[in-house]
Amino acid sequence: MIIFYNSLTNFHQIMKTIALFGASGRTGKPLIALLLSKGYTVKALVRNPQSITTKHTQLQLMKGNILNASDVETVVQGVDAVVSVIGHVKGDAQSPMVQTEGTAHILSAMQKHGVKRIISLTGGAVPYSKDQPKFPDKAIKFIMNLVAKETLNDAIAHAEKIAKSGTAWTVVRGPRLLEKPPVGSYRVGFVGVNASTAITYGDLAQFIADELEQGKHIHSMPFVSH
Repeated sequence: MIIFYNSLTNFHQIMKTIALFGASGRTGKPLIALLLSKGYTVKALVRNPQSITTKHTQLQLMKGNILNASDVETVVQGVDAVVSVIGHVKGDAQSPMVQTEGTAHILSAMQKHGVKRIISLTGGAVPYSKDQPKFPDKAIKFIMNLVAKETLNDAIAHAEKIAKSGTAWTVVRGPRLLEKPPVGSYRVGFVGVNASTAITYGDLAQFIADELEQGKHIHSMPFVSH
């Protein structure tokens, strides 16, 4: 059966099991809680399962590494959609292209097992054709090129790989992330268009959960902020 995804689709009626990558991060942890509260089964690949304290009958923690293709395939097999919130961790010895290499494994596993839907999180410095960057946005990208060029290159390459994948993809871009309680709202625009320069981890996770359910931004790279 072929399912055509569009903005009117109720994804919750179709998708029941989600593969989650980056679950132990500061976006991943609130996202786990949101997905479980919506009734999804979550299969999460984590290097250290003890780092996630959530206990739930519909949460499956699988120990492994996103740079290991067989680990990724084990998680993707049998799911209805993939959510990736992987990123670079300061001081981590992972590959400088961890996001791109991990995404390549995810897309390969999705193709093998017939999974069509993917949502991936990245930074606002990743460019998109609908952006209208203002001076602060340009300044942030300039600084990123100076102090985190490898990370930015990885983020851009991963987004390009997803956009060429033939999947029902959404690349979510976020600004500066705040370690504060969620405010319960967010704006969806593009860089310099209906956007601010910050959002909490919890509100960003809420958008990802909503997008998974509603599918309003397929084949797009929305910028989500307060």
